[in-house]
Amino acid sequence: MSSIKPCTSPEQAGWLQLRMALWPEDPTEHLLEMQELCEQPGRYAQFIAYSSDDEAQGLVEVALRSDYVNGTESSPVGFLEGLYVDPASRHQGIAALLVKIAEQWAREQGCSEMASDAAIDNTASHAMHEALGFEETERVVYFRKSL
Repeated sequence: MSSIKPCTSPEQAGWLQLRMALWPEDPTEHLLEMQELCEQPGRYAQFIAYSSDDEAQGLVEVALRSDYVNGTESSPVGFLEGLYVDPASRHQGIAALLVKIAEQWAREQGCSEMASDAAIDNTASHAMHEALGFEETERVVYFRKSL
């Protein structure tokens, strides 16, 4: 059975490795962002699932969003910024445990809704969200233009 622990420091065992698996970027950039997240515990929360032998198995990062969040009807909203479970640990209910902890945190912050997003072509993520009780609210394509 996995245990869930909050991340309160960028040095938290497994946090950087799980983040890099989800978002392959420069570790220095991750560490800077992780420090910023830890410095704002009323706005961001991070949790890691650990195995019985203290191996990091999964990660959830949740934020409190007060700006408009597509498909929601309230504010603030708990927003799943990132959810990742190591491939060797999938299909064991770890993502569900992590999301449950994120939802609890969001409720404690006064939220009545959770939201998330996924790339339009990431059908595995769509299926995971549906399995976790999320409902699709809309599809959006973003545009930009240099000035």
